[in-house]
Amino acid sequence: MIITYLGKEFFKIQKGDLVVAFNPVSKESKDCKGNRFGSDISLSTINHPDYNGFEMTSHGESVPFEINGPGDYEIKDIFIKGILIETELDKKKYINTVYTLSIENISICFLGLINQSKFNTELRGEIGSPDILFVSLKDGLISPSDSYKLAVSLEPKIIIPMDYDDKSLKDFLKESGKEKISPIEKLTIKAKDVADKEGEVIILSC
Repeated sequence: MIITYLGKEFFKIQKGDLVVAFNPVSKESKDCKGNRFGSDISLSTINHPDYNGFEMTSHGESVPFEINGPGDYEIKDIFIKGILIETELDKKKYINTVYTLSIENISICFLGLINQSKFNTELRGEIGSPDILFVSLKDGLISPSDSYKLAVSLEPKIIIPMDYDDKSLKDFLKESGKEKISPIEKLTIKAKDVADKEGEVIILSC
């Protein structure tokens, strides 16, 4: 499985011919230019131009199955669960969908734009302890310190921060006690690679 970061909360996950996209950045985004590629499944956690650019994951004859809300889904033998949680962005209330799924026997949780005050015991129970956890450092939503504490409380094998700037990433790494971590271009990983990891922070550059 190969994970590539494309800015904001936009990720491409590829396993063989299967391509899954998370939170593609739309053309209407003011903060980031999107990248276009074909995907089989495209997921959006929140209905906002920075995170709902489904058109960017359609290319040629490759048109993705679009998921943009809570529910249970099965596409190409991938089981996906979307869990509703309220959040706030730019002083407006939104519905954020937390997604859990498994690819190549690696369990993944994509938190999206989490508001810590809405994160409860029931949600923790539904998420469990994923192998890979994607956590946002979105400025004004959750502090880098709280973001790290929230991440480790879920006991993931690997933590991947997203939607970060230099300051929020620095503060996040300071909280983790691993300030010298260098970003990598992409993450190539198999199930056997995560077995002995415990809360390892991996920074992907875009």
